[in-house]
Amino acid sequence: MLSTSVPARIQPAELARGQQVAANISRSFDAKVVGQSRLRESLLVGLLTGGHILLESVPGLAKTTAAQTLADAVSGEFRRIQCTPDLLPSDIVGTQIYDAAKGSFHTQLGPVHANIVLLDEINRSSAKTQSAMLEAMQERQTSIGGQDYRLPSPFLVLATQNPIEQEGTYQLPEAQMDRFMLKDVLDYPSPAEEAEIIRRIDAGVYTPGQKPAAAASLDAVTEIQELATRIYIDPAVINYIVGLVYVTRNASQYIDARLAGFIEFGASPRASIAFSRAARAVALLNGRDHVIPEDVRSLAHRVLRHRLILNFDAVAEQVPVESVIDAVVAAVQTP
Repeated sequence: MLSTSVPARIQPAELARGQQVAANISRSFDAKVVGQSRLRESLLVGLLTGGHILLESVPGLAKTTAAQTLADAVSGEFRRIQCTPDLLPSDIVGTQIYDAAKGSFHTQLGPVHANIVLLDEINRSSAKTQSAMLEAMQERQTSIGGQDYRLPSPFLVLATQNPIEQEGTYQLPEAQMDRFMLKDVLDYPSPAEEAEIIRRIDAGVYTPGQKPAAAASLDAVTEIQELATRIYIDPAVINYIVGLVYVTRNASQYIDARLAGFIEFGASPRASIAFSRAARAVALLNGRDHVIPEDVRSLAHRVLRHRLILNFDAVAEQVPVESVIDAVVAAVQTP
């Protein structure tokens, strides 16, 4: 008979400690990255849950800076991989190199063996190279020469896509898209934020080698990751999550027929899992030991926008996936 155990109750001191660690990381992030508050939350959610993040924006919106800053804030190792059509799987996971002096092979681990990995323009790499990341993202290990190598903990992949350049790109398979917990679309900074960026450049904030003091250790990150798993989710909120995902699969029964007709495929159970894990992290970031429906609603776009598959009619009419998601959220009663 299948049984489940109830997570240990979170003590107030534990909750305060977890929120303080997250707040310290946030302050370190804000010291270097201007604005982008939703990006900061998405990265923290990914860090607390171990879920990977897909970022979409035009160039120049601080994606690399944000990833590097997050790694520095937690004393983690950071690697950036520039994806190109000729990138090979071994360039990411590593390979075996022959040592002529010793007459033997030794393993050279690839850049994916780091705490925070930025895959820049992931859709520029071939399908074979993209598939090399699936094992790393899902199994937290790589296989080189028949031997498995565990990835460090914590491990977080941030992949970026450029929506305005499609020449020389490869569409990400739906199976790989589904393995990203969240997809965030970044906006341009406001005029005030853009002026602040220039002031910080003049002040030397972005000078190479300038690193803020670490805000947390990797051990502290591991502790708050465990704490996030113990955030309470009421059965009514779980049913709310499942209801949202269910409506994406049976949209014609719940939302406007025109919008429902644009959905080719609804979200998989990974969406429900992503909702529950990410909502726990959001609750922790807000100093609560329980999830509320607003935590779930705040994540709807980021959890569903890469999991809802729209048909050709939606593309032809330039229907944003977010409008379909909003209709889905409106159709499900809030507990």
